[in-house]
Amino acid sequence: MGDFWVFGYGSLMWRPGFDYLEAHRARLSGYRRSLCIRSHVYRGTPERPGLVLGLEHGGSCLGMAFRVCGSRTEEVMAYLRAREMMNRVYHEKRLPVRLVDTGATVEAVSYVADRAHGQYVACLGLDEMAATIAGAAGEAGANRDYVLNTIAHLRELGIRDRWLESVAARLSPPAPPRPAP
Repeated sequence: MGDFWVFGYGSLMWRPGFDYLEAHRARLSGYRRSLCIRSHVYRGTPERPGLVLGLEHGGSCLGMAFRVCGSRTEEVMAYLRAREMMNRVYHEKRLPVRLVDTGATVEAVSYVADRAHGQYVACLGLDEMAATIAGAAGEAGANRDYVLNTIAHLRELGIRDRWLESVAARLSPPAPPRPAP
């Protein structure tokens, strides 16, 4: 079985969780990174959902492509499906991505938001997104930390996402801790 590629646009970029042979910055055309998935567990609750990243149609997305050894296909795909598909909010697709440094185009496993899923949310304005994020927290922590951490990691990888940065700029600073009585 031949090697295969995985495209990461969120935490898969800096925490893939699987061994790979090489990694490249890569551009996926026709899709963009978006805070379009309501999180009811990790970054929010059913009463106060947060927002996490998904790929939506339109634009393009700069992320990372990882080449995985073909002999690890079954193991890595099982891991990815457990991580990305547990609530079926994404469609698993194989999409063409262009490796930035070489210009080569490769087909990569990618996870695209399912617009028919109940956790998918469309057309929120920047202020509404920021208000949702600012007030949400779940098992993995505050939603605002997820957004700010994502931006920090993107910058470490040399990737700017001005849209995501504009959402973060609307987040009010966290309240200072209260002194103990």
